[in-house]
Amino acid sequence: MKRRLLGHTGHEVSVMGLGGAAIGQQYGEVSFSEADRCVRAAIDGGINLIDTSAYYGQGRSEEWLGRILASGLREQIILCTKAGRLDVATFDFSAKGFRKCLEGSLQRLQTDHVDILLAHDIEYADDLEQVFTETAECLRLLKKQGKCRFIGMSGLPLGLLGRAIERCELDVVISYSHFTLQNQRLLNQLLPTATEHGVGVLNASPLCLGLLTNQGPPPWHPGSAELKAIARKAADHCRERGSDISFLGMQYCLQDDRITSTITGTSRREELDMNLRALTTPIDRQLLAEVQAILEPVRDQTWPSGNWRGD
Repeated sequence: MKRRLLGHTGHEVSVMGLGGAAIGQQYGEVSFSEADRCVRAAIDGGINLIDTSAYYGQGRSEEWLGRILASGLREQIILCTKAGRLDVATFDFSAKGFRKCLEGSLQRLQTDHVDILLAHDIEYADDLEQVFTETAECLRLLKKQGKCRFIGMSGLPLGLLGRAIERCELDVVISYSHFTLQNQRLLNQLLPTATEHGVGVLNASPLCLGLLTNQGPPPWHPGSAELKAIARKAADHCRERGSDISFLGMQYCLQDDRITSTITGTSRREELDMNLRALTTPIDRQLLAEVQAILEPVRDQTWPSGNWRGD
């Protein structure tokens, strides 16, 4: 699988990464054996980036990945986890809480360090200045102590991630739902700042948290009713044309050379196989144009997230 350089880290990551949210049951129940088959097939398919979090399944994603990777696979991947978010509405970005969260993650992952450590969904911090100072300093110290090789932050608001890049001496950021068939704001609103500072950008949720799929978004999806309705119309159009909007969406993201790596959160082998096919199958330009025309009324539409009030 093709790889691209991740910012100034000196390391290359596969253009498709494997996300651990689905392994943590964020999109429905999955068995350990299913997750195990998926992870092994991903690594066999050339994926060398796996992203997870203490939040996914309240530790289940990390625990299962730890069990799978302990069979000799850990050394084959760049392992990323996230700390600071503990539950749907529970966050702790203090240095003490952040360190405690990471120690739990390392135990579950059965490793003494991760390659990338991120502060998770930083817009939910009660005090954003604390994230830019105390949390950032904690990240740098953990890097110095060898608990991680590279540090970063994740979140939805692009303006906040840009501010973090400018202030926090980061190596990596994860942006989600901002480079999809429906939303390309990542390219103009974050990528230039990241490039200027040598920070690697990972694109997560290329299907916009399940929005751009045949089954549609989960009940908790924060998008507007208009966004969901038009996405459903686009999905129906793909199906009528004998295609699948999720396949088209993966093709669109994976084949853009401006994006270092796109993280897909799957835990089932059949979904992974479809995503791997998207890497090598030429995109249907006519269908892409038709779908983008349907999505035009909600182009770049997003939603408020956390305590950040900027863009």
